[in-house]
Amino acid sequence: MTSLLTPDSPVETAPATASRKRPPAVERFRPQARRRLARADLLGAVGWLSGVAAVALWLADGGASGFSSFAGTMTALGIVAGLIGMDLVLLMLLLAARIPVVDNAIGHDRALEIHKSLGKPALYLLLAHGLFLAIGYGAAEGLDPLSESISLWVNVPDMWLAFVSMALFIAVVVTSLVAVRRKFPYEFWYVVHLLTYAAVGTAIPHQFSVGGLFAEGTWQRWYWLALCIGTGVALAWFRIYQPLAASFRHQLTVSRVVRVAPGVFSIEMTGRNLERLAGSGGRFFLWRFLAPGQWWRPHPFSLSAEPVPGGRNRPGKLRITVRNLGEGSASLAHIRPGTKVAIEGPYGLFSTAARSREDVVMIGAGIGITPLRSLLETTPFDPGHAIVLLRGHDESELFLGQEIMALCQARGVTLYHLTGPRSSGDHSWLPRNAVNDGFTLSSYAPAIANADVYVCGPALWASSVIRDVQAAGVPAEQLHNERFDW
Repeated sequence: MTSLLTPDSPVETAPATASRKRPPAVERFRPQARRRLARADLLGAVGWLSGVAAVALWLADGGASGFSSFAGTMTALGIVAGLIGMDLVLLMLLLAARIPVVDNAIGHDRALEIHKSLGKPALYLLLAHGLFLAIGYGAAEGLDPLSESISLWVNVPDMWLAFVSMALFIAVVVTSLVAVRRKFPYEFWYVVHLLTYAAVGTAIPHQFSVGGLFAEGTWQRWYWLALCIGTGVALAWFRIYQPLAASFRHQLTVSRVVRVAPGVFSIEMTGRNLERLAGSGGRFFLWRFLAPGQWWRPHPFSLSAEPVPGGRNRPGKLRITVRNLGEGSASLAHIRPGTKVAIEGPYGLFSTAARSREDVVMIGAGIGITPLRSLLETTPFDPGHAIVLLRGHDESELFLGQEIMALCQARGVTLYHLTGPRSSGDHSWLPRNAVNDGFTLSSYAPAIANADVYVCGPALWASSVIRDVQAAGVPAEQLHNERFDW
């Protein structure tokens, strides 16, 4: 049964016959949720153990004996700080490598959150590494830290590269700070962020040519070599080879650009082997339109419709829907049919892979409605077990609203259009008329605590929704949020 209800309409009860057609949810989605959470816990443990291993290897080499003197203590602290700092840097690179086992366990957004959280600790540890070593080596040779640093730069092979590496790390971390990052366009931040690879590359030589811990023939040397090489291979495979292979495999070409609403348009593409992208509803891809001025810009957009596989004599089709939110996205409105498209992905957990319950609640606003449209098309549920809430100032902002209504009618979904000016409350995400009439999130989804909840929309609006969802008793593992900021 499908309904389109306004805020002052009564909330409908799901059909009672639905649950008799399939096994209960506990048998469908909870096992996959348990496996995913177990993989996430395992990956977290591996991350922590890598730091422990870095110190354990140093202790196994007799590193603790350095604490017998002041110079030795400073040197030992510097070595330990450098080992853990470098370990964090490698973890950051692996988290940003878009490795499927990481993406499928914790999601792309969560991986990048951890990646960002490690930036400052890694920089502080590397700064401490340089400072403690300058003090320790200087104390042993009777030099002050500054003179010792100059001596290391001039007299020790590869050490100047370490200083260059430190400068690059500082530049990357500083430009990644939120207050600084917002002053620059995404493209500037992206190019500067690529310096991370140069920073790591210039940091490695002195570790093996100067550090006694990594002397030739030691197993500590082989461990760190394997760690560095493994990280490099993962980056090359998942950030370079896989996107090239996917772009060649699917041969995507823009077929037309269709206006959806003022400032909103859909880009339709044709391609090959699109059945291999089926089931990606809700997940996002990185798109590079291979046209002058566009080819170097990756655009993260989710599918707004499930890919349609082609046949023997016809290509497959897929579609994204874009809102003009800046210079980069606005320029896509002028992409010409025939433009080739490079693709990376799909990424993220905003999909059926994150499901843990039978019931689903989808809440979207603005352009965030469009990923819900493709998710609604693909994720399994019985009639009466899904609720969709679409928020906009008026009906024209409920992008693809007619398509979503048709899907709701076909699949037995309760649909609410929440339109009107936003309530003046500090954290309200509901329209003013709904709040004045006493409606809350529970009015629309009374059983939300036992549902998977998907939220997609502008950051501040989504934060307010998530606050209400959590207050309604939805645990973190049932809450799935797609973000649009960077």
